[in-house]
Amino acid sequence: MDFSWRFALGHAYDPAKDFNNGTAYFSYYTKTGYGDGPADFFFEDRTWRLIDLPHDWNMEMPFDSTGSHSHGYRAIGRNFPGNSIGWYRKTFTVPEADLGKKISVEFDGVHRDSKVWVNGFYLGENHSGYNSFAYDITDYLNYGGDNVIAVRADATIEEGWYYEGAGIYRHVWLTKNAPLHVTRYGTFITTGLTGDTANLVIRTTIENEFNKSVTCAVEQYIEDANGRIIAKDDGHRTELTGGSEKTVYTGVSILNPKLWSVETPYQHKLITIVKTGDTIIDRYETPFGIRTVKFDADSGFFLNGKHVILKGTNNHQDHAGVGVAVPDALQEFRIRRLKEMGSNAYRSSHNPPTPELLDVCDRLGMLVIDENRLMGTNSEHLDMLSQMMLRDRNHPSVILWSLGNEEWAIESNIKGARITTTMQNFAQRLDSSRAFTVAVSGGWDNGTGMAAQVMGFNYLVQGDIDAHHAKFPWQAGVGTEETNTIGTRGVFRTDMAAGYLAPANRMPENVGTEYGWNYYLARPFLAGLFYWTGFDHQGEPNPCSWPAVGAQKGLTDQCGFPKDIFYYLKIMVGQ
Repeated sequence: MDFSWRFALGHAYDPAKDFNNGTAYFSYYTKTGYGDGPADFFFEDRTWRLIDLPHDWNMEMPFDSTGSHSHGYRAIGRNFPGNSIGWYRKTFTVPEADLGKKISVEFDGVHRDSKVWVNGFYLGENHSGYNSFAYDITDYLNYGGDNVIAVRADATIEEGWYYEGAGIYRHVWLTKNAPLHVTRYGTFITTGLTGDTANLVIRTTIENEFNKSVTCAVEQYIEDANGRIIAKDDGHRTELTGGSEKTVYTGVSILNPKLWSVETPYQHKLITIVKTGDTIIDRYETPFGIRTVKFDADSGFFLNGKHVILKGTNNHQDHAGVGVAVPDALQEFRIRRLKEMGSNAYRSSHNPPTPELLDVCDRLGMLVIDENRLMGTNSEHLDMLSQMMLRDRNHPSVILWSLGNEEWAIESNIKGARITTTMQNFAQRLDSSRAFTVAVSGGWDNGTGMAAQVMGFNYLVQGDIDAHHAKFPWQAGVGTEETNTIGTRGVFRTDMAAGYLAPANRMPENVGTEYGWNYYLARPFLAGLFYWTGFDHQGEPNPCSWPAVGAQKGLTDQCGFPKDIFYYLKIMVGQ
């Protein structure tokens, strides 16, 4: 659903400049199907600009000294109500033959605070710019005719303290299912290795949206990278009452499997077939890798039983020229560039990444810390965590779940310990095959640092890592952030007014790239470290200010051109 959308800017508080949305006598909150303004099926949008997705309208905004420092001084946000609302509309057809199917629209990410309508029917609101979300539109469609989807994105309030972009910056999908089908994110494969045998447990959740009971068979086939079937389960027969779900458990063993690793990122595919009688009702494909992961409190990280030192970088989601609307091919370029340096690990700072980034990491062999946006134990925050984990848990590249980052209000007190414990207990019911971390910047011995399964140390100068390990010997550890040599690529003098920074270690203790690497390497109980950052990024131009608009803490610049420290680190880590 990426192509041929119409786009226009609205207004944050003036309805007349926001196409009079929400001003009708009966609003879409009052009466079903009463979407007005651009949410109205008959709204005239031919004067709006024609675009394709992904799209980041923030990149089109000018720079302004009154703009947000953390977002790179773009003219968007509270001070710019005319630039902070974006409207999208798309007309699409659904064949009459699709009547009887279950149809949904799925968004990989909209920044932010989005509202969605189809044919004037209000579907819902999603606050986070990083959540993937979906709406069932089956009953609202014109089968055999035109349909209109409308999206209003509100980027007035910042969700992060770095450049975030604005708009439908990830892919959109139209999904069609039979009423009996594998649910969204409905498969989960875990691996155990015993000698030369991989023992797989497959969990498959089937949903019956018929209003009557249905008996079906669930068949599982595992294909190798060449499409050859190497294992199968001929089928579990199960009955589902109308409107119910059921999870089917299948065990499969594979002798002498090809394992997924950093050096040989071999992928398999699970094919799930749902049948009634001899009729195939649904076919669902799940790429996955056969591998095991373990964080040990004394010896660090192990992949397939082999000790691996994590040589990681932290990265925001933007890139030069495109903002956060990063094309799939550019995702691959970024991961290849990091691997060229010798990196084997990537932390998605500080939010769930786009699915296509994880696809690339699976394919190229890059280990990932998959990070939740915001900590909390209310239903909205737990749902955000759940959606991330259900979506991403079959990616072999994901080795560790991060529940959050530098939550200063809770990380050094008992509330942090309570919240971390509740989130971990909740999340382990979704995936117990991986461990959980929280990236903590201070107060390591209190709060979140008391409860996290894997302690995430942000900057060794924040405390005494050895003392913390002695106090919590059961807890594995990893350097979730460590300082890098900061500087402007190709510039060897500092001129703050011009935004030039000579390469230097800018921590007060002169801690930098080499010191951090040697510190973590000398401590076997630490799994490795993640430098801040792999790429320069927009926003957060510290220690500079206006007119500087981007951070220069990367091992490469915003375009991905290596800095000198890139080559030094490549030698230092033994590549």
